[in-house]
Amino acid sequence: MTTKSLGFSLIELLVVVAIIGILSAEGVLSYNGYVSGTKKKSAENMMMQIGLAQTEYYSNYGFYFFSEDGTAEDRCDPSKELSEEIGEKLFDTSDYIKEEIGYNFCSFETTTGFEVHAQRDDCILILDERGAINYSSFSSE
Repeated sequence: MTTKSLGFSLIELLVVVAIIGILSAEGVLSYNGYVSGTKKKSAENMMMQIGLAQTEYYSNYGFYFFSEDGTAEDRCDPSKELSEEIGEKLFDTSDYIKEEIGYNFCSFETTTGFEVHAQRDDCILILDERGAINYSSFSSE
């Protein structure tokens, strides 16, 4: 006498659930990397726009705009307030730099011109007056 099985065994179901879990974990990691990369690229684009606005500001006023707390010795610490200040002074609206980018910006005067810094978590992007973007990361101790 043979018995006919009408379902799946518990082991078969556990194997399928484990495979689905592994695939979904890989998908989440890939998606997070994609989101992080797009935010970084958006910050780079915003920095280039700020650089162009700095050039226009210089042609109008004879000097570059820099955030209130930024000097060549002190550098600047990117924050939401300084991002809004850059938007207000260079683009005539405080909400020009969107929070969705995930980066905060600041601009300060250097001996040769200006630098724009964008910071998110432990990553910092630096744009100089030549339009070159440098990447660095730091660890908070």
